Amino acid sequence: MGFIVLGVVTIKLVMAGRAGIPNKSSALIAMIADEDTVTGFLLAGVGNVDLRRKTNYLIVDSKTTMKQIEDAFKEFTTKDDIAIVLISQYVANMIRFLVDSYNKPVPAILEIPSKDHPYDPASDSVLSRVKYLFSAESVAGDRR
Repeated sequence: MGFIVLGVVTIKLVMAGRAGIPNKSSALIAMIADEDTVTGFLLAGVGNVDLRRKTNYLIVDSKTTMKQIEDAFKEFTTKDDIAIVLISQYVANMIRFLVDSYNKPVPAILEIPSKDHPYDPASDSVLSRVKYLFSAESVAGDRR
């Protein structure tokens, strides 16, 4: 059992025999979303700027290129100090091939709705994986 301290938010993790998050006492939440969503999370204390002046968020607007989004996703999913990547679902749809091909448990990728784009459970890759796992378990349970 471990704790992750995220600004003013503390998340309790229970990891049964799995490799934990490499950081000793805290990990970060990374954000790839529109300005309003990122601002809300920054006000909650999620923001971080490291010694190299790199932030743990990317604000996506009309001027943000697909390459910038892809690079931010790749950077956030390979950093050791990030436990969760929150990505607006409409942004995730832009880089769906990267989101769907990502299969590591840490950092966890969570798709969230935004103010201007409602949540669509049908295109959420995490939700579809969970549904698949539960349907596979129910089939296996029926065989017993």
